[in-house]
Amino acid sequence: MNALHNALQLYYRTSSLPALASPVLDASLRLFLASAFFRSGLTKIQNWDSTLYLFREEYRVPLLPPDFAACLGTGAELAFPVLLALGLFGRFAALGLSILNAVAAYSYYDQLGEAGLNQHLYWGLLLAALLVHGPGKWSLDAWLEQRCR
Repeated sequence: MNALHNALQLYYRTSSLPALASPVLDASLRLFLASAFFRSGLTKIQNWDSTLYLFREEYRVPLLPPDFAACLGTGAELAFPVLLALGLFGRFAALGLSILNAVAAYSYYDQLGEAGLNQHLYWGLLLAALLVHGPGKWSLDAWLEQRCR
């Protein structure tokens, strides 16, 4: 019984050690996702005529006129990743990118294929983790929260 008790004590003392890496993981997730979405936004603004064509002919964004959807989507892909990378209004940025990700997957569903759908699902799950967990200790949100107390 004493050995079991000692083993349990050791386990519970050491099981929280991986949590020390939490700020690194949070920041890494933010930077990974921000990079993916920001690069997509940069691609769109590099050839705006091509972007407008895609939104008019290929992407089927529901409820929005294609030109407006192109502007809104590109703006979101450029603005939200910056906020996410900095961890400023991190949950808001994660929510915005989650909506953008869902609309993109829905709008381009026919052409994505299984790998593309899996990628959107993967991004969605990582964004959900940031939305629920928050941007972490190494973020401007955490710094501002301490300042506002």
